[in-house]
Amino acid sequence: MNNITSLNPYDNSVLEEFKPLTANEVSKKVKAADIAFQSWKKVSISKRAKLLKKVGDILLENIETYAKTITLEMGKPISESIAEIEKCAWVCDFYAKNAEEFLADEIIETDASESFISYDPLGTVLAVMPWNYPFWQVFRFAVPTVTAGNTALLKHASNVSRCALHIEEVFQKAGYPENVFQTLIISSKQVKSVIENDLVKAISLTGSEKAGASVASIAGQQIKKSVLELGGNNAFIVLKDADIEWAVKTAIRARFQNTGQSCIAAKRFIIEESVYDQFLELFQEKLDNFRSGNPSDQSTNFGVMAREDLAKELDEQVKQSVNKGAKITYGGTREKAYFPPTILENVKPGMPAFDEELFGPVASFIVAKDEQHAFELANQSTFGLGVSIFTKNIQKIKKAIGQFEDGAVFINELVKSDPRLPFGGTKKSGFGRELSREGILEFVNTKTVYIKKT
Repeated sequence: MNNITSLNPYDNSVLEEFKPLTANEVSKKVKAADIAFQSWKKVSISKRAKLLKKVGDILLENIETYAKTITLEMGKPISESIAEIEKCAWVCDFYAKNAEEFLADEIIETDASESFISYDPLGTVLAVMPWNYPFWQVFRFAVPTVTAGNTALLKHASNVSRCALHIEEVFQKAGYPENVFQTLIISSKQVKSVIENDLVKAISLTGSEKAGASVASIAGQQIKKSVLELGGNNAFIVLKDADIEWAVKTAIRARFQNTGQSCIAAKRFIIEESVYDQFLELFQEKLDNFRSGNPSDQSTNFGVMAREDLAKELDEQVKQSVNKGAKITYGGTREKAYFPPTILENVKPGMPAFDEELFGPVASFIVAKDEQHAFELANQSTFGLGVSIFTKNIQKIKKAIGQFEDGAVFINELVKSDPRLPFGGTKKSGFGRELSREGILEFVNTKTVYIKKT
């Protein structure tokens, strides 16, 4: 079996090579996770929460080390890597404070002498995670899942294997019992057998539509619970009464943070025609201030894409859109894994820039005739992760929230994940929810208890 290689996308240097686990080694780790679960599920939630608080402390104590690994492995500017670790510590703090309440028995009044709902962990849960937020994506799964009393197995994206091992290290340093959280250094081809293992009770995947369909199919055949957080083609709607300067400032972050490699990034900028030129001009001015360079330098605020093949794929989507009538009016010239901030105008349905997820720093600009047209364009997507709407008439838009088919509606703000709010999508953006109370209840047995005194 070929080694798994970690490459620095900025200079293409080899960081480290890893030998994948054999089938027998994987089987032993799954068995160890199940054995750990038998005792871990009996640990009080308050004790689990104390360990979780320690996880957050360790993240912050080692923030420079972990942030550097993120930047080296996937090209994120170091300032953004530091912010990612801080967010991981935040989700630890949130569940440390709230898990006991979220998992408490819920009393239900019935004709019974006593009836309630209890929430019991399922067992070992497999997580298949992506490279774009190599710490955050894992922690937003692992923190509620493990705190609910499950054990976790992580199959991370191969290009961030160092990050995967660091995450396992964090749980070990915090004092978690052995094998409660384990990283599996395996290839994608090995995932199927892990899902099919009877000791694995559920699966969570964050990734592409193709990967999600594959994992959901295998899980379905095994009749196992799965949660899918997949792609997005988020609309960023700017109505004519919006605060244009604020909308532009937010749009830059919404499209270009993490070099545009985010499922919840704004991708389709749907602008009412009366403010289109003003918005576009200010948007271009902001792009002129971007500083590209070595992602490890503090002065860099725009990095490279995580792999050269991903930049090539994005380049092909842009070229296909241009062939169908779109126009590159800013950027557009790729150099290996570097793809500059790019604006595509004259984007219409039927083009990859409208229909597909452009997972990189390309902003698709679309003109809307009016408010209703903007809403219709936003819903014209196979994805349904989130939508942003910019307007001063908030009360009017609140009444229109039901028109949007997405999992999240943000008014005068970019779509973002927050531990306090459930996160997830509709349509081909997947199913299930992470974060908040809903997230910690995804991998539990919601058990009805009915007591009649005789």
